[in-house]
Amino acid sequence: MAKRIPLEILDLKDQRYSCHGCGDCCRDFSVQLRDEDLDRLAKQGWEEKLGQSVTVEFRGRRYLRQQADGACLFLQEDGLCRIHGEFGFQEKPVACRLFPFNLAPDGNGTHAGLNFACQSVRANRGASLESHRDDLRRAIREVPESNAISPPRLAGDLRADGQEVEAVVSGFDRWLGTTEVPLSIRLDGFAWLSQSLGAASFAEVRGSRVTELVDLLVSALPDELLHLPVDSPGRGQRRQLRQAAFARIEDPRFTGDEKKASLSARLDQWSRSRRFARGRGVIPGLARGWAVPGDFRDVESMPSVPGTPEISDLVTRWLRSTIRGGRAWGTAYYGWTIAEGVQGLALNAACLGWLARAHAAGKGHEVVTIESVGEALGRIDRSSGRAVWLGTAAERLRLRYLAADDGLRRLVRSTW
Repeated sequence: MAKRIPLEILDLKDQRYSCHGCGDCCRDFSVQLRDEDLDRLAKQGWEEKLGQSVTVEFRGRRYLRQQADGACLFLQEDGLCRIHGEFGFQEKPVACRLFPFNLAPDGNGTHAGLNFACQSVRANRGASLESHRDDLRRAIREVPESNAISPPRLAGDLRADGQEVEAVVSGFDRWLGTTEVPLSIRLDGFAWLSQSLGAASFAEVRGSRVTELVDLLVSALPDELLHLPVDSPGRGQRRQLRQAAFARIEDPRFTGDEKKASLSARLDQWSRSRRFARGRGVIPGLARGWAVPGDFRDVESMPSVPGTPEISDLVTRWLRSTIRGGRAWGTAYYGWTIAEGVQGLALNAACLGWLARAHAAGKGHEVVTIESVGEALGRIDRSSGRAVWLGTAAERLRLRYLAADDGLRRLVRSTW
């Protein structure tokens, strides 16, 4: 009999979720299909009903076709799924049935993390996360890799054991949960922790010594930040932040993008990325549906994101769920090490601040509101673990550059 791998539901008492049928996931996500999904769609006879193929191929993978506005082909005017309506929930593609949960197997089991691209997750509306266990159990039977025992790497080629993973998770989570400390200071501390962990040499620091190291770092906060003030980010660091933000809002759509010649599409992407790098003049677009500010100076002149109770609650839930759900490293994040993953999450926090300011500037607001933070977070988490270019060597090089000279701390402090 095959060994049953434990399913770890995110243990966050402050986080709830139920689907409220907003349809955003059907309008905003490209759905990659498995062989079993393709078989189901073929048996449902959609090509005969609709007179066209319901899938497209893009860079060697198969996806559900999208309508002209980017919505899923099966999204109806009433906001409901046609596959669900005609054949039932269990006949939808497995990615649709799992969302907004993300499966992250490691040496201890399969963790069910949450994607904050979902409005209901961000709004914290619905039932307890534990109430979804049966649905998740049914869905993961079709995701065999979720049952693979795959311990993440701690750093380099060193595999982390369960105690070491728990040391990092509990330490970072404990700091993030220190709600009496202002959000801006907690984010600064998170960036400092991630830089410190990345700089550690783990060849001789294993097992309980990892726990001791993380506990020592966390216990030094927030006092250590007062003794280690940082300057404003330099020109190169600001350039890297803008390019990182651009990479997180790149959004190929299957309404024509898949038909572009690969070279043409990449040259267009390169041109827009270069304009973000320069940071001068008109912004060449932001996330789909966002109003675009006049130019980059409008974003840079926006004040830092305020740590209001609503914003603090949202950002804290996101970071804690990402860490505790195992979504920042390993199989859930491009195979990255834990040390790389926490630094990548710190960069995501800085990008979140920049994009929230860009959204607010586009709306003509004088300050960043919870609406702008929510929209920006939706874009950040939408791409997290899904945008293949975020898992490349180029992104790792960006992190190494930013982790030096307190770059991550400088960027976080400049946006929050």
